[in-house]
Amino acid sequence: MSQNPAPPLVDENALIAERRAKLAALRSAGPAFPNDFKPRDRAAALASRYGVMDNETLEPLGVAVSIAGRLMLKRIMGKASFGTLQDATGRIQLYAARDALGEEAYDRFKHLDLGDIVGAEGTLFKTRTGELSVRLSSLKLLTKSLRPLPDKFHGLADAEQKYRQRYVDLITDGDARARFMARSRLLASIRGFMVDNGFMEVETPMLHPIPGGANARPFVTHHNALDQQMFLRIAPELYLKRLIVGGFERVFEINRSFRNEGVSVRHNPEFTMMEFYAAYWNHHDLMDFTEAVLRHAAVEAVGSATLTYAGREVDLAPAFARMTVREALVRHAGLSDAEAGDAAVLRERLQGAGEPAPAHWSLAELQFGLFEAVVEGELWQPTFIVDYPVEVSPLARASDADPSITERFELFITGREMANGFSELNDAEDQAARFRAQAANKEAGDEEAMYYDADFVRALEVGMPPTGGCGIGIDRLVMLLTDSPSIRDVILFPSLRHEG
Repeated sequence: MSQNPAPPLVDENALIAERRAKLAALRSAGPAFPNDFKPRDRAAALASRYGVMDNETLEPLGVAVSIAGRLMLKRIMGKASFGTLQDATGRIQLYAARDALGEEAYDRFKHLDLGDIVGAEGTLFKTRTGELSVRLSSLKLLTKSLRPLPDKFHGLADAEQKYRQRYVDLITDGDARARFMARSRLLASIRGFMVDNGFMEVETPMLHPIPGGANARPFVTHHNALDQQMFLRIAPELYLKRLIVGGFERVFEINRSFRNEGVSVRHNPEFTMMEFYAAYWNHHDLMDFTEAVLRHAAVEAVGSATLTYAGREVDLAPAFARMTVREALVRHAGLSDAEAGDAAVLRERLQGAGEPAPAHWSLAELQFGLFEAVVEGELWQPTFIVDYPVEVSPLARASDADPSITERFELFITGREMANGFSELNDAEDQAARFRAQAANKEAGDEEAMYYDADFVRALEVGMPPTGGCGIGIDRLVMLLTDSPSIRDVILFPSLRHEG
C-alpha cells in the first residue's frame, strides 16, 4: 500500500481564479512585483554554519539573516505560524509570530499561497525539535504564483509532464535538482581535466553546408542571406580535424549535435557529446585517456568511481576490459573461435536472431552485425571493443597489419555505447575514395550515408599529422552516474511532440 494517500481532486481553475483575484488586489495597492529585495544569505550556507549549534548557543547571538525563495509549506497555528522557504541551495523554516510581525503583516503571511516567492528577514533560532528557523521581523511578497504546485507528497506523477514542465519538476523534486547539479559538475570536471592535459576548448559551426562526421540523417534548414540549404550539425568531427591541420595539436569541444532520427530511452534528436582530438596519438592512447576522463568525471560529479545502475554495480576504478569484435562473439555469443570466423555460421545466427544479413556483407560486417544484435547488451562493466571493419568506419584509419579492419574502438558500459574513437584517417586519397563510396550509397537510397566533402579532402591534402580522436556521449554518461533510466531524465528540456 502506498505510504501517502492519493492527492485529492481539486478544481485547478478555481484555485487559479482565486490567486488571480489576490494579484488584482495587490496591483490596486501598488507595485505587485517588487524588484528591490536583495537576499544576503542562502539556506544551505546557514544550515552548514549554524545547524550544529544548539538554541542556547545560537539564539543569544542574534544572527540577522536576509533570505529569499519559494514558499513550499505553510502551517497556520493561531498567533504563530510556520512556513518552509526553498531557495536554489535548499530549505529553511520560517517562524511568523503575530506579535513580532504586527497584525497586518501576519495576516498577509497567512494569506500567502504555496509557490509564492518571498523575501524574508529575521534572526536565527532553533525550535524545540531542533530545526533551524528564521524568526521573522519582516516578510515581503516578491512574486505571486498563479498556478498551484503539485501535491507535496506526489509531485508531478506523469513522466511526460515532468519533461514538459521541467520548471515545476525542479521545484518539487529534489532528486531532479540533484541530477542536473551532478550534470553541471560533470561538465565542469571534464573541462578542467581536458585543459589540465593540454587541450584547448574550441567552438565550431552548428550550421553546416555539408553534414559530416557521422552516419546519420540530418535536420535540414535554409539560410536566407546565403540562399542555400544548410544542415544542423550531426557531429563536429570534420571541423575539429581541420583545426589539427591548422596546427592546434590538442582540441576539444563540448557540443550540441542534432540527428533527425528516432526517440528512445537512449536517443534524443538533440544531444550533447564531447569530442577531442590529439595529434600524434593513436587509438591505444585514446583508450587510456578516455578511461581517465570518465574515472575523473565520476569522482568529481558523484563522489565515487564505483556506481550502481539499475540495481547492479558498475566499477570504473579498475582498468577497462579490451577485446576485439571476434573475441566478444566468443565470450558473449556462445561461438567457438572457428565459428566466429565462419561467414555461414554468422549469417545463420543473424537470421535466427531476426536480424538482416545481406548477401554482400563481408565476414567483418557479419561479425559486426551479430555483435550489435546479441553482444552489446551483455557488456555491463566498462569494455572497449576494438578492430571494427573498415566498411562501417569511413573516417577511421585502416590497420597496417590487416587493412580490412580499422584502428577504432567503442566503449560500452551497462550495454550501451558511451564513447567512439579511432586513429584518424589522414591519407587524403584514401579519404576521398571512402567519401565517394559513401556518396554512392546515398545515391542508392541510404539517407544516413555521408556526403562527399571536398573542402575536408583539401584540408587533408594540406597535411594532417597522425591523430587520434574520440567522442563521449555526455547524456548517457550522466544517465550512468545518476542511475537514470531514460535520456529524458538528464536533459533539461528533451524533445517532445507539440502539446497541441
